Formats: sequence, structure tokens, C-alpha cells
Amino acid sequence: MQDNETQYYHVAVEAPLPPLTYSLNENILLPEGCPVTVPLGRRKVKGVVLSQAQKPDGDLKIKSIQSYNMEIKLPKAYLRWIEWLSRYYIYPVGQIYQYTFPNLKKKSNRKTKKAEVVPQFDQSHAPQLTPEQTSSVNTLAGSDGFSTHLIFGVTGSGKTEVYMNSIAKVLARGKKALVLVPEISLTPQLIERFSSRFPEQVAVIHSSLTPREKTNQWWSVIDHEKPILIGARSALFCPMENIGLIVVDEEHESSFKQDEKLKYNARDAAVMLGFYHKCPVALGSATPSLESWNNVLDKKYQLHKLTSRVSGRAMPEFEIIDMRQEREARKDSKVDLPFWLSQALYDKIKLTLERNEQVALFLNRRGMAQTVLCQSCGYVFECPNCSISLTLHARNHLVCHYCDYHLHLTDNCPKCADPDVHSLGLGTELVENDIAKLFPEARLARADRDEIQSREQLETLIKNIENRQVDILIGTQMIAKGLDFPGLTLVGLVMADVALNMPDFRTAERSFQLFTQVAGRSGRHSENPGQVVLQTYNPTHTSIQFAITNNYEDFAQHELEFRKQLSYPPYGRLASLRIQGNDHNKVENSAHLTQKRASILKDRHSQYEQIKILGPTASAIAKLRGKYRYHILLKAKDSKVLENFCNQLVGDEKWLPSGSRLLVDIDPYSML
Repeated sequence: MQDNETQYYHVAVEAPLPPLTYSLNENILLPEGCPVTVPLGRRKVKGVVLSQAQKPDGDLKIKSIQSYNMEIKLPKAYLRWIEWLSRYYIYPVGQIYQYTFPNLKKKSNRKTKKAEVVPQFDQSHAPQLTPEQTSSVNTLAGSDGFSTHLIFGVTGSGKTEVYMNSIAKVLARGKKALVLVPEISLTPQLIERFSSRFPEQVAVIHSSLTPREKTNQWWSVIDHEKPILIGARSALFCPMENIGLIVVDEEHESSFKQDEKLKYNARDAAVMLGFYHKCPVALGSATPSLESWNNVLDKKYQLHKLTSRVSGRAMPEFEIIDMRQEREARKDSKVDLPFWLSQALYDKIKLTLERNEQVALFLNRRGMAQTVLCQSCGYVFECPNCSISLTLHARNHLVCHYCDYHLHLTDNCPKCADPDVHSLGLGTELVENDIAKLFPEARLARADRDEIQSREQLETLIKNIENRQVDILIGTQMIAKGLDFPGLTLVGLVMADVALNMPDFRTAERSFQLFTQVAGRSGRHSENPGQVVLQTYNPTHTSIQFAITNNYEDFAQHELEFRKQLSYPPYGRLASLRIQGNDHNKVENSAHLTQKRASILKDRHSQYEQIKILGPTASAIAKLRGKYRYHILLKAKDSKVLENFCNQLVGDEKWLPSGSRLLVDIDPYSML
């Protein structure tokens, strides 16, 4: 290269644009994957070098790269993976690249007052593995190149030990490991297990860290100080090199799907990252997603079964309480229990406390009640920004759980002025208040997003439970998975019906998973079977019937037959088109225009004959955070056909009227 010869580069910029060409008049060759700063209009934006480019023809003025950072270079496997993410999820490639870099500069002398991100513990010894665990470890550690494995193990069967023993073998070969867990499972318990087995070798990335903590953890991986990275879905974007194993624990969890901006599924993205890194991927769950289970049936994934709990401990015993019969039985009795609490669950709580053991009560609703209305005129207190009712907290505090709108509840109805205002429904706060009255000597703790808002609060709660300073734990899905408490022997699902009535084809699957996972917290360290009481108004529901026998495979067969008839995943692929904006009429018109454009596109091209267009309809939550929402659902059997259709349909979006925005969600999880 001659001195100061002008070089040209394709750069992916942090904007909804295709890669642009920039120049650099320096005696240096920028490598593929090098981060740069470039001018875009009147502002500076970040970008990543994709490749060298030829000098453009004509007199087009090419802007110059303003700065570059040769200290960071994204591995080629990550570049190819990010290109796949951009194509598959229909998202600008330059905006995806920015997920891969930390927010702050590398070093900082500023000290944090927080506890260590990864506390250090004395090195622990690996327990003796069962034959099933040993077989799984040997297969994973012996895998050469890309392959996907499903670790299907009942709750308490030791899946984490399989991960750790496999990682030990990977590290012995000089390679690295990436472990993804749902954000809710990133507890001190998990970090402690890994850091005590692999002292000074574990980095952690999740949303509760400060920007400085995240940056320091990111660099500890990039600088090869820590060969193991544990994190929530965003940890995928830390550009590790030389990966020998990727683990996705609780792979069925819906929290692996991001619903805003880049709407990716971390489980699926992790499988593709393993493909580009040419390494095995282990997906673990006691209740696998039906997509993963179908991949096992199709021989795309290799199955590893862990059929029993560690040390041969028994699975929990279920008791189903039909709350309809409970209600009838109370009509002529003098039972003085809250409407939500059955006599059977009350009796079991009492006996469990007498044995100095712990109880967990699960209800996936926060607050005191879900609806407050006037019984005189029917007025319902609703959020002005979202089309949902406000949730009552404490005695007079109304809150929207979507946009955080607050309102003070007055004694009189704001519409008719009558004092006939009443609350309906049930939440964890009301359960806690009622339990405190029934068991005044018991030490209570509540775990929901109102009560637990920081990493420190969660850590304190877990320590208190482990140290037997809590007798009864009341919580939402925050307590449903990933936690292991030796003293916990009774789990009560207060109102299972909350999970059964969502307008979504995945409702049965999610309900079965939730019931099984919550029940799996009970009796994990007890010589006697743990106890699970499930209260419901719908005891014959298939999710409940399969959950009480812990029969995943029969449930999967039943549910897959239903999915196949309707061409729902895994037998068909979905894309959700959400049209939203501030003006209802404009949004509705834009939705119909989008549907018309989609129909014309389908009719003009024979390859799109398989596409089914459903809608437009107002979303289940028709207004959210001040924006009106319509959606169109696209169905197809072939994912590539669906991908091409969506790309062609969206185009440059210039056809969409102003005031409306079109958002594409490939493989949507939420239909709300």
C-alpha cells in the first residue's frame, strides 16, 4: 500500500439503512469487524467495517471515516451470525452490530459501592454423576463441530451438573463456554455454583448490572481473562472467540424472546451462533418447547434424558382442588377463609409450618385486585394510555403495569358519584395480607416486581429463605423456576386459571410448563415427596391433567396434533405485522392498506401461494402506552418463503402513510 493511499470500505452504520461506503486516507488497512465512527448527515454515528470496497464510479463525494478502534475486532463467525440475524429478523444490520459493544470505555478508576458481580467462593467438588448424566457429558464433550442437543430432565435431575462437567472438559481443551439462562434465573444461587466450581473463570452479563459493571465483564471475556460467560439473552452479543460449547438453560422460556426493536429469540439465535462457531449447542429443560421437541422427533436434535431426580428423590405429589365445589361447600358452612383459599391448602400450610418447613404460594398477578369498578353504573377504572383496567395496590393506589400510570382511588365513582366502588380479582399483595391474618406467627416474604426491584433485594430474599428466616414465600413467576430451597416442601398454585385464559395458541403449552416448573420447587431435598396443591375452576383442562402426572411426552404428542391441524409452529411459521401510531383512524387505515398490499403481493407471485393472511384486527391490547395497535398474522409452511414475503412487503416503508409505523415480528411469542 502506498503512503496515504485512499481506501474505501463498506460500513454498517447505526441507522435503519443498508451498508454505506466511506473512505480512509491513511496508511493502514482496517480489518473486517473493526468499529468506526462515521458522519451520517449532520451527526456522527457508530459503524462496523464489513469489507473493503471499490472506489465508486462518477463524481459522488465519499465521506471519510472519522475514527476507528483497532483494539476491538469482531470474529468472522460473529459477522456471519449478525448478517443472518439481520436477514432472518428483518432488522438493519448496522443497528444489530451496536448490541455487540459496551456502552463505556474500557477502563475506569471509579469504584462501585455494589457487591462483586461474581463473588468468589471456595472451590467445590463435583458430585458423583448418575449414568444418565455421564452419558450426556461424554456425548457433549466428545462432539466435534456443530450439533444441537436437548437435555430433557425432570426438575431436580441435575441438568446444571451436566453443563458444568461438559464445560470443564471444554476448558481443558483450551476453549470457551457461553451459558444463557432466563433473566429471572440469573440468581446468586446459579452464579455461586459456577464460580465455586470455576473460581476466577466466570463473567456475568445481565440487565441488573450498571453500565460500568457490564463493560468490565465484557472486557474480561474479550481480553481472555474469563473463559466462561453466563448471562441473559443479551450475553449472546459479547463477541467471544474460540467457543467450544453453548448452553441454553430453560430453553422453553418465553423471556428468551425480545419483543422490542430486534425481535430475536435467543434460543434460536444461540443455535445459529453454534452453527457459525462450529461448536455443539446444549438446550436444557424439564418442559421443552414444542419446537425443540419436534426437532428431536425429526432427528435434527440429539435427545438426552434425565428421568429421575438426583439421589433418587421422589417427584412431588399433586392434589387438585376444584374451586367450584369449594365454593358450593361453603354456602351453608361457617368457614372463615378468604375466597381464594381452599380448606385443603389451608390445612397443608398449617401442617407444613408445624413441621418447621417452608411454603411457597404462587400467583401470577401482582397487587390487590385486577379491576376496580362502580357497581352502580358499571364504570371501570382504566388506564388512559393503555386499553386495560388499572390494578389496585394497597388500599387506594391504582397502577398500570404496562406504562406505570398512577391514580389515587377516591371513595366515590368519578362518573356517577356513588360510593359503590368495589375491587374484583386477586393479586399477590392481597394473598400476603390474608395469609398474615391467618398465620400471624409466620414470617412472610413477597417476590414480585413491586417488591423486588434490584439485584440486591433478590439476593437478600434468597439468603433469608436459605437461612430459614422466611416461612411462607408468596410470589409471581419470579419464584417459579431456577430456585432451589432445601426447606421448601409445599407449593400452592393459588389460581391456576390465570394461566389458562390467554388468547394465544401457546396457552396450553405455557400453562403446562408453568405448572410443572412451579411444582418442581417442592421437595427437592426432602426424603418424602414434596406436596403441590393446585387450585382451579377448570380441573379437567389438558394442561393440568398432564402436569399432575408429570407426563411431558404425552402432552407434547397431544398438543402437536392440535398444532398440525392448524399449521401452527412447529408445522408452520408465523410473522406478526404490527401497525401502530397515535391516531386511531390513521392506524386502522394503514392496517387495511398493509393487508391490501400483502394480498396483491401474494396474488402476483406464485411462490407466495402458501402464505395465509389473517387480519387486520385490533390487537388484544388495542392501545398501549398511548399508541393504537392493529396486527396482521402471516402463516406459511416454509420460513424462507415467509422471510422473502416480509422483506418484499415492507420494502422501504415509504408507501406507509405518515403517523403509522409497521413492525415485523418473525416467530412471534406474544399475540397481545
